[in-house]
Amino acid sequence: MAEPATVRAAAVQISPDLASLAGTEAKVLDAIAEAAGKGADLVVFPETFLPWYPYFSFVFPPVLTGGEHLRLYENAVVVPGPTTERVGAAARRHGVVVVLGVNERDHGSLYNTQLVFDATGEIVLKRRKITPTFHERMVWGQGDGAGLKVVDTAVGRLGALACWEHYNPLARYALMAQHEAIHVAQFPGSLVGQVFADQIEVTIRHHALESGCFVVNATGWLTEAQKAEICPDEKLRRALSGGCMTAIISPEGGHVVPPLTEGEGILIADLDMKLILKRKRMMDSVGHYARPELLSLVLDDRPAVPMRGSASARPDLSAVPFEGPADDADHAADAPLAAGTDQRIAVFRGPSR
Repeated sequence: MAEPATVRAAAVQISPDLASLAGTEAKVLDAIAEAAGKGADLVVFPETFLPWYPYFSFVFPPVLTGGEHLRLYENAVVVPGPTTERVGAAARRHGVVVVLGVNERDHGSLYNTQLVFDATGEIVLKRRKITPTFHERMVWGQGDGAGLKVVDTAVGRLGALACWEHYNPLARYALMAQHEAIHVAQFPGSLVGQVFADQIEVTIRHHALESGCFVVNATGWLTEAQKAEICPDEKLRRALSGGCMTAIISPEGGHVVPPLTEGEGILIADLDMKLILKRKRMMDSVGHYARPELLSLVLDDRPAVPMRGSASARPDLSAVPFEGPADDADHAADAPLAAGTDQRIAVFRGPSR
């Protein structure tokens, strides 16, 4: 897929409807239409915006969060499902790529999930945050390496990570090695205070420089009334302020437009894709500036599943070259695998000569 010369990106800083999934979904659909009306090709929403980020888990101990946790389950998004169908239809109708953070419900578990809808409305990437952070581990399960991929979209090659996944340099490198042109970052916002906003800015600007790509980051916003609704204790409620840094960063590490740090709004910027080559001519972290014979990354990109059928429990050895004597080769396929053998790359070798 040919990458466009210019992409108009929209990063949405927005508050959820804390009462229902339907209310927050309506705000998403309205924001997509508004951004598209401003000529956007790409629309990015905050981390787990549907139905809302689990702020309750940050300010209350686990023993007090059962009711809100269950309510999050009741309002979570099934993928695919009615909500994703409506968002996909909006992406298709307006001809925009949409990146949306959701609380995904998969039977009895919740996941921090990033969804990429292409301009056709198709979900081209569903990935789960690989390691929820601190309080989040009481809310979400862990993702896997299957989601660490860059996908071709109408706006070019696009990769995504959520929040503190950006502190995992190997996760970032996995996307860099797949040559992302636009990196989408998503953070909750309205959390921790100004120090969080400062940390977000450092993180996304560094990734843009290191990857040689554009970074489009969206953070959420809470009104004063919403903060009070989440946490009546005024002292604890202080932890639900600041931390907003909706921003669009160039491959040279600078803001394309001034960031949005207060209130709701849509940040719009035109991305000149030629700047990617300008940066990489000088420093390509996964090309001429790399030393793969010294340092390289191994990614297990298999989906994590709780059960595999017996047919998949043993490898197909028919295509594996055997280096031992012919009589040993006749019985190699029947030999039991030693405990701990990596069945993806099982290779039997004969005695050394």
